[in-house]
Amino acid sequence: MTRYVFKMPDLGEGTVEAEIVAWHVKVGDHVDEDQVMAEVMTEKAAVEVPAPVTGRVVSLTGGPGDMVPVGAELIVFETEGDASALAEPVPAPVAAPSTPSPTPVGEGGGEGPESEPSPQPSPARAGEGARTGRVMASPASRRRAREAGLDLAQVHGSGPHGRITRQDLDAALTGAVVPAAADAPVAPRPTAGLAKRVGSDEIKVIGVRRVIANRMTDAKRNIPHFAYVEEVDVTELESLRQHLNAKAPAGATPLTYLPFLIAALARVLEQYPQCNAWFDAERNVVVRHRPLHAGVATQTPDGLKVPVVRHAEALTLRELADEIKRVSDAARSGKASREELAGSTITVTSLGKLGGIVSTPIINAPEMAIIGVNKAIERPVVVNGAITVRRIMNLSSSFDHRFVDGYDAAAMVQALKDLLEHPATIFIPG
Repeated sequence: MTRYVFKMPDLGEGTVEAEIVAWHVKVGDHVDEDQVMAEVMTEKAAVEVPAPVTGRVVSLTGGPGDMVPVGAELIVFETEGDASALAEPVPAPVAAPSTPSPTPVGEGGGEGPESEPSPQPSPARAGEGARTGRVMASPASRRRAREAGLDLAQVHGSGPHGRITRQDLDAALTGAVVPAAADAPVAPRPTAGLAKRVGSDEIKVIGVRRVIANRMTDAKRNIPHFAYVEEVDVTELESLRQHLNAKAPAGATPLTYLPFLIAALARVLEQYPQCNAWFDAERNVVVRHRPLHAGVATQTPDGLKVPVVRHAEALTLRELADEIKRVSDAARSGKASREELAGSTITVTSLGKLGGIVSTPIINAPEMAIIGVNKAIERPVVVNGAITVRRIMNLSSSFDHRFVDGYDAAAMVQALKDLLEHPATIFIPG
């Protein structure tokens, strides 16, 4: 028997420690190579950690919520075989970062339908084209591939984040197809009754929820928020939206209000660059951005994330709709890259059909502003001395009052309101 010590891997970008979110094994368990044994999290990424070897768990370090330094002992296995054959370094797990958003968004950052469930991983086959980037595989799998003369870059992994499992390697060597896992049966929902409920639940604040809590607390503690709410008549915008959706080709992404809002922001922020900026606290510098990289606050199963629509100023309305859907769906499915979840210069957030009358969104630091979309409803208003029915929607915005004066914030929202109430002007140069 050989003892194999697995250490907390280096997850990159200056990470010095990671939080244990959950253990999926316990002392005494027999684990197979590539079996997911733990989930850990840094400030940027939630990562599933697969077992590097097959063996019995001898000891675990820490429990959920505990921080473990990079390079420190994480789990010890008892294995069979030569220790030297297991000594190859294990590549660090790779995962999309979980960048929390300060304010939830419903239904994909807009009013559209929920995204479809992500498909099952494709069967592992050899010779389907080489992948790019780091190949994720255990030392034993790498050793088998070397001995068989197989290039692991040609093998498609079905494990977490594309990791090559032992089954993938077997399939590649034999030409077989890895069968998809059967769906777990859904337990029947109990019938509701008029019985007393007792007790309480304690939920430890760990993982994504801890990061969200820390970031929101820091934003509210360090940024003096200035809230500004304006009523917008979107009757003409709604008419244009419905017309364009009716004329769209089959399969086109439906237009919500968000593409129009971001297109209008691209025009307005040229006049108000202080709202499209970051505050670099370490250098005590305000960084004003010329491009518009629009963050779209998105509710996901892992918590709130802000995928980014880059260079929104250079995209057409249809391209904006497609990109909003693409990055929001990627964030929900956990497939968004690190680059797609960082670098926004101003954030838009929408509660969709749950939009309410008004909200007070929290700024996504280090940005200077966030624009919130509330529910659009028809109600009677006075126009030219007569009562008529119009579609009205509130914009709820927050600004960093240290660097954005109240007058400038109000002027920016008024300019945005003007474009949205006369939507043709969004697309007229000048």
